[in-house]
Amino acid sequence: MDRSSHTRSRRIVPVVAAAAAAVLLVAGCSSSAGGKRADESGNGVSAGKADTPRMTVAMITHAAPGDTFWDTIRKGAQAAAAKDNVKLVYSSDPSGPNQSNLVQNAIDQKVDGIAVTLAKPDAMKTVVARAEKAGIPVVGFNTGVQDWKKQGLLQYFGQDEGIAGEAFGRRLNQAGAKHTVCVVMEQGQVALEARCAGVKKTFSGKTDILYVNGTDMPSVKSTISAKLKTDSSIDYVTTLGAPFAMTAIQSIAESGSKAKLATFDLNKDAVGAIKAGKIQWAIDQQPYLQGYLSVDSLWLYRTNGNYSGGGEAPVLTGPAFVDKSNVDKIAQFAAKGTR
Repeated sequence: MDRSSHTRSRRIVPVVAAAAAAVLLVAGCSSSAGGKRADESGNGVSAGKADTPRMTVAMITHAAPGDTFWDTIRKGAQAAAAKDNVKLVYSSDPSGPNQSNLVQNAIDQKVDGIAVTLAKPDAMKTVVARAEKAGIPVVGFNTGVQDWKKQGLLQYFGQDEGIAGEAFGRRLNQAGAKHTVCVVMEQGQVALEARCAGVKKTFSGKTDILYVNGTDMPSVKSTISAKLKTDSSIDYVTTLGAPFAMTAIQSIAESGSKAKLATFDLNKDAVGAIKAGKIQWAIDQQPYLQGYLSVDSLWLYRTNGNYSGGGEAPVLTGPAFVDKSNVDKIAQFAAKGTR
């Protein structure tokens, strides 16, 4: 199937596919197990199983070792794979060229569908076009909301990070913040840069950008601590992932800073920290849902010609704020690793 056949298909079947997408009434980025083949367990999520022919889906992300965010993505993908009779093959690499090579490997293996993140969109453009030329449907998720249509992907599942950042900045204003430091764990990663840019756009106070090495948590801790020690006017730390928020809690204590902390993304530990008042709020983009819908959408496209958003609009899974007012509702799911 070439790109033109994708376009003809869109004109013929403008169906909003995933039933799960219809219930997106509420809105939680790389795993220490990144690069390993995913198992096909549904992780205890009960659902009927499709009797359609077995298909193979490759999920290829920019996950870096040590970031547990992607464990939640994979749980969602595994649940959909178990339901849809799909063999799921997961791999990851934070390097754009290396991630591109993983996509090429999937093409060479003649998989039935590819779900990919576009954290480094320029690095992925050529190989995504090769997949489409080979007749392999490609969907995007998590990162690439500004680029998925340009690159001809069928669908996109995630949050608009610029919008999420702007909402975060307004929340800082409501909290009375005057000076925040936005901690970026991977320089040049488009979603992370968009978050801080959004914060800076709407926050009426001062926004500093602090780049850290996200693959080295001791270094992250010491870099944030040093920043807080040298600038006592910082009254809010903004982190872009739950594991980094937990490290920032230690940095704040170590530096003797009175700064408060808020973050993007959730995990079990961050939920506990919100309940304890150590994190003021988190923006939830629902990574489990991103993984689930990415795999399920490829099954729906292969078996029924469906695609969410009619091929024109992304399916947004966030942002939604989680704070003390609603954290108890989410805690039970976070305990299972699905929020």
